[in-house]
Amino acid sequence: MARKMLIDGELSQTNEAEEAHFDFDLFVIGAGSGGVRASRFSTNFGAKKVGICELPFHPISSEVIGGVGGTCVIRGCVPKKILVYGASFGGELEDARNYGWELKENLEFNWKKLLKKKTDEILRLNGIYKRLLSNAGVKLYEGEGRVVGPNEVEVTQLDGTKLRYSAKHILIATGSRAHSPAIPGQELAITSDEALSLEEMPKRAVVLGGGYIAVEFASIWRGMGASVDLFFRKELPLRGFDDEMRAVVARNLEGRGINMHPRTNLTELIKTEDGIKVRTDHGEELVADVVLFATGRIPNSKRLNLEAVGVEVDKMGAIKVNEHSQTNIPSIWAIGDVTNRMNLTPVALMEGTCFAKTVFGGEPTKPDYDHIPCAVFSIPPLSVVGLSEEQAIEQATGDILVFTSSFNPMRNTISGRQEKTVMKLVVDADTDKVLGASMCGPDAPEIMQGIAIALKCGATKAQFDSTVGIHPSAAEEFVTMRSVSRRVDGAKKPKTSM
Repeated sequence: MARKMLIDGELSQTNEAEEAHFDFDLFVIGAGSGGVRASRFSTNFGAKKVGICELPFHPISSEVIGGVGGTCVIRGCVPKKILVYGASFGGELEDARNYGWELKENLEFNWKKLLKKKTDEILRLNGIYKRLLSNAGVKLYEGEGRVVGPNEVEVTQLDGTKLRYSAKHILIATGSRAHSPAIPGQELAITSDEALSLEEMPKRAVVLGGGYIAVEFASIWRGMGASVDLFFRKELPLRGFDDEMRAVVARNLEGRGINMHPRTNLTELIKTEDGIKVRTDHGEELVADVVLFATGRIPNSKRLNLEAVGVEVDKMGAIKVNEHSQTNIPSIWAIGDVTNRMNLTPVALMEGTCFAKTVFGGEPTKPDYDHIPCAVFSIPPLSVVGLSEEQAIEQATGDILVFTSSFNPMRNTISGRQEKTVMKLVVDADTDKVLGASMCGPDAPEIMQGIAIALKCGATKAQFDSTVGIHPSAAEEFVTMRSVSRRVDGAKKPKTSM
């Protein structure tokens, strides 16, 4: 039977007899979310022989250890969210007092108990991912993979034995790894990998970075009772998000007791008897039990032997691919964070699905990066979909209408917590199309997933307005924002420096 393959963007017929000399139809390097999805779906679409390799399991990654499930499952989204849940209970127990709960005994937080539960869960998920591969008929190899030719991979097993296999197609899905700034004493700091597996809960934490990882860990540690100092280069954290919502997050972090240090960088870390002495570029000094560098991630491509094979990468090491995730070598493909396109787990899953459809399903499919929702799991969380106000104005040909709602959630009216929920819609004045939505407050990610469907379908503000709300709920505010907060001239293109 002939099979259709994508060659130079065109579907062409290839005969199975011509492919018989390959050990595999597909070999995947990297068994994270994207690699597992691509390999499983490729078998669904007709790939008969699929192999995948992954480094041996460990909660803290390095160049030679990793684990099936990848960053998200083992040392990213999943364990992080477990810690967010754990940290959230502290504030909720305090709020419960005004709801009649008499908490007479002193409450203590047991970090080691939560850590064990977290580790048990990621081990369970690691086993599930292995079973998914096995049930799909994908052959799993434990070891380090690299590319040694356009159609050849090499796997170094745990005992040092090297295996070589030929493959019609090679897919690279090795993800990314934490990047640390080069400052004196940098070896005293940790990354998010170690932060998820600390043996002792820190009482004093310093976090360097303004991205979602920095904000989330600041929230986690503060929620568990630590004193937290957050240092970041800009005026507000979360660069790239809507400026108004960034200010809301910053206000909430401060309200929860996190010490904010905008426009400040760390210059040196020094080990002392009392902890780690931290020095800043403003001349400040403080001492912490733990210093977290959350200063970005870089593509995990250094040890893949790409240069020798001729695969093009950018200056950060990200693998260059076309719209179908194909590299400049037609038989080699790449998806997920290693390509540094949109570094989110659900995006890697989408790219893996599109790859399988394109290469083995006879249906060339490009990933669609429009209206991808995302969330920052701070406490409370921020979630967005579509364009920020700044992006909408930058792209506008006409005026932009901005609708906002800021209110005290019903739950807080009894608990007494002074923390407002903020919602926002950005609308094209000419077409009435909703271009973007944002929310900072409890349950924001759960609500935003539904809003994302509406925006994906091209919903207008009139359609939002005609939708009946669920009462009483915070979500109903998205369909009751009738008054324009401001109208922005699309001809003016403000530049944010925050």
